Amino acid sequence: MKKLIKNLGVWILIAMVAGVAAGVAMGEKATMFAPFGTLFIQLIKMLVVPLVAVSIISGAASLGSSRSAGKIGVTSIAYILFTTVLSILLAMVVGFIFKPGAGLSAEGVASIMAYSSAEQSLPAELSFWDTVIGMIPTNPIQAFAEGNILQIIIFCLFLGFGIAALPTEKRTRVSNGLSYMLDALVWCIGKVMLVAPIGVFGLMAEAIGTFGFDVLVKVINLLWVNLLAAIIMGVVIYPSTVALLSNVGVKEFFRAMLRPQIVAFSTASSMATLPITLEACDKMGVSKQVSGFVVPLGATINMTGNAIYYTLVAMFFAQFYGIELGVAQYVAIVVTASLGSIGQAGVPGPTLMVVAVLAAAGIPIEGLPLLYALDRLFDMIRTILNVTGDAACAVVTDRFAFTKTEN
Repeated sequence: MKKLIKNLGVWILIAMVAGVAAGVAMGEKATMFAPFGTLFIQLIKMLVVPLVAVSIISGAASLGSSRSAGKIGVTSIAYILFTTVLSILLAMVVGFIFKPGAGLSAEGVASIMAYSSAEQSLPAELSFWDTVIGMIPTNPIQAFAEGNILQIIIFCLFLGFGIAALPTEKRTRVSNGLSYMLDALVWCIGKVMLVAPIGVFGLMAEAIGTFGFDVLVKVINLLWVNLLAAIIMGVVIYPSTVALLSNVGVKEFFRAMLRPQIVAFSTASSMATLPITLEACDKMGVSKQVSGFVVPLGATINMTGNAIYYTLVAMFFAQFYGIELGVAQYVAIVVTASLGSIGQAGVPGPTLMVVAVLAAAGIPIEGLPLLYALDRLFDMIRTILNVTGDAACAVVTDRFAFTKTEN
């Protein structure tokens, strides 16, 4: 009972239920609680840009420094990038087919003031090359001031690779500084999340009072569509790469991965599952030289579960608000979801990072707290897929790196 009382997720769930009840009982009068939600949203927005910047720089520095690992680094990073992009395309296909956010009445959507203001700020329709050129900041300081997420990501990638190219002593100092900065941001996020139940209550009460109970049904739709995409990735695509590109059989792979997947499900943490994943790789005959490098790297940057979630949430809210996404917005989703999933390591609550994806595509973020009540379920799904991908990357890399050494 004491653990439940101290569990923030429990309080968020209670706040969601209370917000739904208030919205149903009070109707449009529930908008009186909107300032609580607005305060919470403002606190999140305050942290988005520094959070994205520091995490992307740190992630890019890890990618760049892995070049020293030679063929192991090249093979593992190529696999991670390939499966990350593939997972995003899979999420887009599933999102197009099932449209989890569609179906609300136009009158209900139009009644949200946040949508009206966000609609005015949506980016103009751009061509593919306009989008690519627009990703390069002419003034990084201006990009930070304006919150241009794509330009911030590109600049931070270059800076991260530059840090990776520094001599070891200098690189270590800078990396330690980034780590300390990330720790400080994590502390800030922790403090912001303390008011999450209040914010969720206000936003849920306002949303239910405005839209009605069908809003919550839409979130359930997103959950099962996300689960479907994760199952396809984890049961079809990853096993296919294992069967075609490794020396490990699919049955042997899943037999060894059963325990890590259970731990991942219960802890919702790739890092907490790391020792168990290494043990599973050892059972599958992966050399310690490969597993000792690939699995920790994968637990840091291999986040296909997160990439699927980010993409589906972006499509969910675009459909939810009736926003037609163009080429520019889809490019923004692919780029930001890919790099955001790679760069979010060490940051708790990936739902916060999805703000960057929504902002890059010009999609309103005001409805995001609707997902917080089910975030633990989303997180469990993400983590199982991420851990499975780490092991799949290890067995594939072990075959192509030709680095079999004494275990």
